[in-house]
Amino acid sequence: MSTHVPVAIIGAGLGGLTTARVLHTAGIRAAVFDLEASAQARTQGGMLDIHEDSGQKALHAAGLQEDFRKIIHEGGEAMRLLGPDGTVYLDNSGDDSQGRPEVDRGDLRALLLNSLPDDTVRWGKRAGRVRPLGGGRHEVTFADGSVITTDLLIGADGAWSRVRPLVSDATPTYTGISFVEIDLLQADIRHPRSAAVIGGGSFFCLGERRGFLAHRETDGSLHIYTALRADEGWLDTIDFGDAAAAKTAVLAHFEGWDADLRSLVADADGALVPRRIHALPVGHRWHRVPGVTLLGDAAHLMSPFAGEGANLAMLDGAELGQAIAAHPGDIETALTAYEEALFPRSEASAADSATSLETMFGERGLERMIEFFTSGTGAARAASDDVCPVPTEPSPLNS
Repeated sequence: MSTHVPVAIIGAGLGGLTTARVLHTAGIRAAVFDLEASAQARTQGGMLDIHEDSGQKALHAAGLQEDFRKIIHEGGEAMRLLGPDGTVYLDNSGDDSQGRPEVDRGDLRALLLNSLPDDTVRWGKRAGRVRPLGGGRHEVTFADGSVITTDLLIGADGAWSRVRPLVSDATPTYTGISFVEIDLLQADIRHPRSAAVIGGGSFFCLGERRGFLAHRETDGSLHIYTALRADEGWLDTIDFGDAAAAKTAVLAHFEGWDADLRSLVADADGALVPRRIHALPVGHRWHRVPGVTLLGDAAHLMSPFAGEGANLAMLDGAELGQAIAAHPGDIETALTAYEEALFPRSEASAADSATSLETMFGERGLERMIEFFTSGTGAARAASDDVCPVPTEPSPLNS
């Protein structure tokens, strides 16, 4: 037996929750289905710089701008850029007045969750089969055997979306960049040298088509990614169940780098986590399919090197919610208006992301980033935001 839900959002990430919140403020009820067992099932990880023209605009539409100001991480806009030998080329203390304040992703998600009625999100609902029923209605069967039908199906379910095949044959492809994710806990106490190297905000060290990307978290930990141009199968050659062996394998690609940089891997607390970075084609779009649409990574997965993923997902969600509210009883007009704005915006950001990847991990990655930051335009941006912020939710290895 199935249950009918007029508006069903698959995925309780930032984009899906923003959609639900904007609809809620307009008096439209939506149900959100997420595969996690609960809101606390896993740490959300990572810092986000929230942009005025996208993420902050979405929060304003959701009526959460004032509450958002309460969770800003003061000083989080600081940034350092180093070379492989440890030379510091940029050390900016940051200025939180510049318009892109940093927040903890988990705090932002909690803000959105707490703004919704308690029964909005249905946890433990992994979408399985999704099929059209005709007339714009769809059926979703979940892994637990439950079934819903819906008049409007919104795919906010990330890189490996179950909803996307309803509108598009596109699938994410490997970008050529592999990450290994590392944590250093209680850094000021347990890892003071590493804490000094990373600084108070974002950190980049680039060279030889590889590097370290990092950020200081609000809990005092350091969240670090090693980034490497590598064959798609490289991560499969490492036994990540053996932390010592994994550290040795990763550090083999950073021979000759400064000892303090190598310590970011050697001193890692807990397991190292492999990540492959995937992206959808730049300019991904689809023909209008009645009763269904996408947002966030489901619509425009890109590498994290333009720093737009979370901000765009929230803006997508806000604009979708506003379009639905502006066209009561006319879903197709609402979705057409939403997608007409979505496609060119996401194409521009995806192109920027692809360009930034080549800039950072090309033959002259370090030199080109130094040139950018020390130019007039680059210096101004360096004072206000992370041009290529630390990735916060890359595609998992086993997706």
